[in-house]
Amino acid sequence: MTKTVKNKTNKLTKLTDQLRQDYPGFKFQPAKRDHWSPRFKTVFYKSDSPEPYGLLHELAHALLGHANYTSDFELIRLEGEAWGLAEKIGKNYGVDISDDYIQNCLDTYRDWLHRRSTCPACNTHVLQKDAENYHCYNCQTDWAVSSGRFLRPYRRKEL
Repeated sequence: MTKTVKNKTNKLTKLTDQLRQDYPGFKFQPAKRDHWSPRFKTVFYKSDSPEPYGLLHELAHALLGHANYTSDFELIRLEGEAWGLAEKIGKNYGVDISDDYIQNCLDTYRDWLHRRSTCPACNTHVLQKDAENYHCYNCQTDWAVSSGRFLRPYRRKEL
């Protein structure tokens, strides 16, 4: 392991240890991807991540009490709130999360929403009908989408 990678790993380990002390109501556990589990009150984080941004972001979800969402727009709002708080938390621990980084992360959600909300028949962008369905006001096409954020945004036309 190179010295730079080792230093970043040590920095993440020290930060995680400090967060465990400062937030005893939550568990912190290494995982393959960063995420917050309200059910287990556990912040999962990538222990091999070069920066602790995801860890702080998921802690922010925990502190904000984010448990689920009912619409795509609500998800984007929750993500924005979590990044805002993560930035503040980071400053308390000497971690600077740049606005460019935050906007790049939020762009992944915006792109996801853009793909989901595009009518497969006429390419009009529309609002969600419910958690898993869209309806095009332009051509009257209905389509279903997958419910998960980490799933590919399939669009299946309703017959």
